[in-house]
Amino acid sequence: MELVVASSVGVLTAGGVYLILRLRAFPVILGLALLSYAVNVFLFATGRLAINAPPVLNKYADVAYSDPLPQALVLTAIVISFGMTAVLVMVALGAYLEADHDRIDMTGNEEAEAAEKESGS
Repeated sequence: MELVVASSVGVLTAGGVYLILRLRAFPVILGLALLSYAVNVFLFATGRLAINAPPVLNKYADVAYSDPLPQALVLTAIVISFGMTAVLVMVALGAYLEADHDRIDMTGNEEAEAAEKESGS
């Protein structure tokens, strides 16, 4: 089971990094979402979840119990990442509607226009 969780965190991280390195706004947003999912799965896995065990230690439980702190951290991270993703989508949509493309350029306007004319798009 540890191999499956570790592999899924690795795949989510690799996919997130790949999408962040794209030169379009919406794949970058999806990459950030994948990275946040990878962090959430990693945090959730640190809780050492036990099957059929209570979330807190009580007098009826054995020694095994699930740690509630990683679960609370993941729940908080999910809410925050959903809100930030909504904000990023609205900012990217506003930039797309203003510029008529969602390309991310770090160059000046003259260089961007010359590159656009060369590529034919």
